[in-house]
Amino acid sequence: MSTVFTKIIQGELPGRFVWQDEVCVAFLSIAPLAYGHTLVVPRQEIDRWTDADASLVAHLMHVAHRIGKAQVETFGSQRAGLTIAGFEVDHLHVHVWPSNSMADHDFDRAISAPDSEAMDEAAEKLRVALRLMGDADSVPSD
Repeated sequence: MSTVFTKIIQGELPGRFVWQDEVCVAFLSIAPLAYGHTLVVPRQEIDRWTDADASLVAHLMHVAHRIGKAQVETFGSQRAGLTIAGFEVDHLHVHVWPSNSMADHDFDRAISAPDSEAMDEAAEKLRVALRLMGDADSVPSD
């Protein structure tokens, strides 16, 4: 049975994509810690990150790094938070979000009903920043 992330990747469910390549995709979280919170997800369904091939993990970290740099630039945050939790969906995913303090790392403070317009705007800002950083080949048009 496909995970919810596979359904998003395959277009069966909507997603605000900011990155797509042959190995992984990245799209905004529907319960963000901050606007711009992005999930980096391999196309391959793998439950635990420790079961993934080291080259896949390295690629996911490369993409997360690019997105984190774009978030700091775009949203003016002090840092980009990063974590692999893996309990909410049984499909490996890396959380990357704009962060200004440790309080920004509390998943209990996630925005449960984010503003759709603000989400669209955050996704577009990230796509623009990634293109300006030289990643245009991996950034979807919308």
